[in-house]
Amino acid sequence: MQHRVRAVLLTPNDTTLLIKRIRPGIAPYWVIVGGKVEPTDAGPEEALLREVREEIAGEAAIVSLLHTIETDDERQDFYLATIEKWSFEERTGPEFSQEGRGEYILEEIPLTADALDAVNLLPQEIAVVLREAVERGEFLAPR
Repeated sequence: MQHRVRAVLLTPNDTTLLIKRIRPGIAPYWVIVGGKVEPTDAGPEEALLREVREEIAGEAAIVSLLHTIETDDERQDFYLATIEKWSFEERTGPEFSQEGRGEYILEEIPLTADALDAVNLLPQEIAVVLREAVERGEFLAPR
């Protein structure tokens, strides 16, 4: 079973960071920063911090496990994390240099139901989880 980790990154501006994917022949969609847990990672949280460094050249602080999506062949753990600084221009992830992968655009999205509804966030299950949490005011509490 493949294990992936993702970081719902809360910024000081009450926004979250999402990566917009533009690929030929597919409608644009957004994903949460993260990737596969590698055999060299000490565990899922260490993998998550590595992925944040690779994908957005940022240092995140993990708050808690937010949600897990599990299928027969994959497990995705979504962590709530905070981040103060990042630099998409300094990313180092191997996927960014692979031919034919399409475009990756980092976007700062307000933590509002309207803003989340305006993007095609995948997987759909996490979009619902985030929207419900925003409606309950969970992400705007003092951090």
